[in-house]
Amino acid sequence: MKQVFANARLILPDEEQPKAGRLVVDGDRIAMADDSSDHDPGESIDCKGRLLAPGIVDLGVFAIDKPAFHYGGITRAALMPDQAPVLDLPAIIKHNAVEGKPDLWSHPIAAATKGLEGKQLAEIGLMKRSGAKAVATGRQWIADSGLMLKLMQYCRSLDLPLIVHSEDAGLTAGAVATNGETATRLGLSSATAAAEAVSIARDIALVRETGAHVHFRQVTTKDGLDLICAAKADNLPVTCGITPAHLLLSDIAINDFRTFTRLSPPLRSEEDRLACITAIKDGTIDVIASGHDPRGAEDKRLPYAEAAPGMAGAETLLALSLTLVRDGTISIGRLFELLSTNPAKILDVDAGLLCPAYQADFILVDEDSPWQVDTRKMAAAAGNTPFDGLPVQGRVTAIYKGGRAY
Repeated sequence: MKQVFANARLILPDEEQPKAGRLVVDGDRIAMADDSSDHDPGESIDCKGRLLAPGIVDLGVFAIDKPAFHYGGITRAALMPDQAPVLDLPAIIKHNAVEGKPDLWSHPIAAATKGLEGKQLAEIGLMKRSGAKAVATGRQWIADSGLMLKLMQYCRSLDLPLIVHSEDAGLTAGAVATNGETATRLGLSSATAAAEAVSIARDIALVRETGAHVHFRQVTTKDGLDLICAAKADNLPVTCGITPAHLLLSDIAINDFRTFTRLSPPLRSEEDRLACITAIKDGTIDVIASGHDPRGAEDKRLPYAEAAPGMAGAETLLALSLTLVRDGTISIGRLFELLSTNPAKILDVDAGLLCPAYQADFILVDEDSPWQVDTRKMAAAAGNTPFDGLPVQGRVTAIYKGGRAY
């Protein structure tokens, strides 16, 4: 039976601002999305003027955390291979592909190397047949350039995107912060921000050689973004992403040694943060992802240098990203390209757009609804957010997967 979502403000493809109209769903697919108010036969749902947007596609989470994803409007999550066990076998890929059902699409990402040890290529072809939509190096950088070349050639032949972590481990070993005044004053072990650019430069050179699509999961420095911009100008198949933490926080946030700000890559200088904002505006950055990595007290209630990196980002992803719209940095249409459309394209799934024949995965949003981030009240498996106590705006009021409300 058809469902008609009327009186909505639709985020339509190639439109910067919402358009008043309706969304028609037939089964689990979108039948129509336009600015018409014509009546269609079927069950009618009044959206009460709320924003109706594509469901968020979160590219590169470290845990399937359904309550947090539901709260944050995430209908699809691409799971990084850093799991126990590592996602390096076809059977493990199959198992994780059904983990989120029925209320979430889970897309496990295949490990690039066996055990993510960076020594021997995993059975990528078999994992693709089992449902893997991408390959990733995990939290680690592959130092062996010969192995990286073979990996890119393999991914290119299989038409799979390769998601990479961009920090030269030879420069960052043991570091928990970025070189600068803050790290020096706090006495924290630190590494040069150039570790990111060195890593990116090597991988771009190999992209030129192989033609593989490489997605740099987090690019957080001006020098790294300049390299990505130049590669795109040369029409190389590269894309890159970032998290709200690196857009909204600089290394000043680690002043009180609060381990919720212990991230990988670490927070950068204010100059780099502003360069990231510019890269969001000019299109250099393709994806905003949560980097969702819930860590409990056993990982975070430790001295800063001993705490595990990571943040619980799923349920704050939309509200924090809407800050970019309210500040006039980007339009709301561009925001959902970053949150939904582009990550869906990278994964090659028919989602992320309100278009006929696409999966009916969408959310209703009250973008002005105020709330406060509170680690004690978060739906996530753990509340390790660096934004604890921050007032934000924007709540998901309903979430639909395949045309069904969850």
